[in-house]
Amino acid sequence: MRTWFITGGTPGGFGMAYADAALELGDNVVLTARRPHLLDDWAARHGDRVLVRQLDVTDAPQTHEAVRAAEDRFGRIDVLVNNAGRGWCGSIEGMPDSDVRTSFELNFFSVTRMLRAVLPGMRERRSGWIINMSSVAGLRSVPGFGYYSAAKYAIEGLTDALRHEVAPFGIRVMAVEPGAFRTRAYASFADEAVKETVDAYLPLVNSVRASMIEQDGRQPGDPRRGVRAVVDAMNSLAPPRRIVLGAGGYVSVQAQLTDMVAELGAFETASRSADFPSGPQELT
Repeated sequence: MRTWFITGGTPGGFGMAYADAALELGDNVVLTARRPHLLDDWAARHGDRVLVRQLDVTDAPQTHEAVRAAEDRFGRIDVLVNNAGRGWCGSIEGMPDSDVRTSFELNFFSVTRMLRAVLPGMRERRSGWIINMSSVAGLRSVPGFGYYSAAKYAIEGLTDALRHEVAPFGIRVMAVEPGAFRTRAYASFADEAVKETVDAYLPLVNSVRASMIEQDGRQPGDPRRGVRAVVDAMNSLAPPRRIVLGAGGYVSVQAQLTDMVAELGAFETASRSADFPSGPQELT
């Protein structure tokens, strides 16, 4: 029996879907959320197999307290799901500095904090799973969500390096890249005014915001089916390094990679010409 530690436990989101999938497997679950009272009914149905903890992942003391509570309750953490995160609309030039820093603190630095809190126990036991929830936006940047995309690109790079670093300790790592999924992720856009500081970008930013509001509740992706795909990938003989979720996300990533390969080939000569010529070199 394993213990899963999952951040971002909003009802109806990926966090809850991971928790339910883990329980179906017979495992224990630690589910964290900024507003844990929203999980009271869910927790009551599962008794001692679950632990719900209040956690703002940007709060370092809370993070370490939640990890200690999980280890005290269940003895260990076998699977960490870094799921907490959200996006803000804004241009690269005009998003307020405070929102840029908040975005990276939530979408990137909180992940590093969780990793550093959980990895020591996994290393000691020489086993574990890390699931980092990235995004299709971490492979194909989205105008109007540039800083969110940048944070998710950073998660991709972090995850690739981490995978190699912890492999000798029996720890596996996977990045998960969802497209548009029917979670509460888009709900906040209707409640928050645009804070773009450069008027020239307002048409773009307002258009992106309107699109998010229109899609809310109509996204094609099913979080529960998406999580089942992740769990199946984890249990496969050769787990992938990353998995894209959703048909639209797959098409988007495929187009991005095809374009990259084509452009790489088109400028192959230029790329290769940048090295020193082969053979002995004379100092000048």
